[in-house]
Amino acid sequence: MVGQGIRTEDLELCFQKLLVLGGGGGKMEGGAVMTGWKDLPMELLLRIVSLVDDRTAIVAAGVCTGWRDVICLGLTQLSLSWCKNNMNNLVLSVAPKFTKLQTLILRQDRPQLEDNAVETIANCCHDMQDLDLSKSFKLSDFSLYALAHGCPNLTKLNISGCSAFSDSALAYLTGFCRNIKYLNLCGCVRTATDKALQAIAYNCSQLQSLNLGWCDGVTDVGVTSLAYGCPDLRVLDLCGCILITDESVIALANRCHHLRSLDLYYCQNITDRAMYSLANSLVKGKHNLWKSVKSGYNNEGLMNLNISQCTALTPPAVQVVCDSFPALHTCPGRHSLIISGCLNLTSVHCACAIQAHRPVSALPHPAH
Repeated sequence: MVGQGIRTEDLELCFQKLLVLGGGGGKMEGGAVMTGWKDLPMELLLRIVSLVDDRTAIVAAGVCTGWRDVICLGLTQLSLSWCKNNMNNLVLSVAPKFTKLQTLILRQDRPQLEDNAVETIANCCHDMQDLDLSKSFKLSDFSLYALAHGCPNLTKLNISGCSAFSDSALAYLTGFCRNIKYLNLCGCVRTATDKALQAIAYNCSQLQSLNLGWCDGVTDVGVTSLAYGCPDLRVLDLCGCILITDESVIALANRCHHLRSLDLYYCQNITDRAMYSLANSLVKGKHNLWKSVKSGYNNEGLMNLNISQCTALTPPAVQVVCDSFPALHTCPGRHSLIISGCLNLTSVHCACAIQAHRPVSALPHPAH
């Protein structure tokens, strides 16, 4: 049980130590005197709660009605991932109390959450912005419908591994939660279809990060829709999306000029045409890459690219991409251009890797 073993005597002892460390007076601004731990000012109590773990914060909220009211109104972030048993009941208990929550992490090692817990969150926590429900295999479409109506301010949603959700339910959610910027659908094969991606593109124009890893039903239709509907897209994981072709990459290159990270692992239909489009089209975006490099800033353009197992690619095309984006590295310790499994690409190197392999005699001698 949460908080088992915490006694009033322990709290009294901690309070006395606080008085000793603070000089022994226990006086507050205005001349008031703290005579016990229940007299802690709201600001100090919230400061203390911010320094302890989430389990202790929940325990503290049960000390007295004063503490409960202060903590429940002041706590905006909470993680219950430490709860290995009965997480569903814990959510049912705390959600009605912590109504000001904006961030709630419910990541699980084994499925515990059920629809009634998510419904309670939706009914009580209307300020929710960041919700992690990853690996919640027991949840059904009902949870997404509840979130759509109860948490319209969501900006970050992680439902990776939630294999029971349908694409229709996700499409419905995006119609209400239009401010979503970060969405993790990794492994959601039934959820992440072209139909759902088209709804995301239509409703969530502010989207910046999307994980579609191992959603093998995604095709060029869905990705192209994203490219046109979400021009601020910066991180896209298409790992294992085996149906996509060069058309998807070309659309992203032409439309998403803020793209910084692209994962194409095992997308074996990708060819040199896609690489040349990345090298050419992104440079022509409104945030011109060459201008940023000339100004001394190299954070424009691709910073991470995974083309592992993309066996149709050739060294010249990949080298052009590497040369075009200074943040892409093949050198040890800085791998941001990942080409594992492509034995024909071993000749591709970033500028600093080439510099490191130059003979010592070729380097200029330092001035004496």
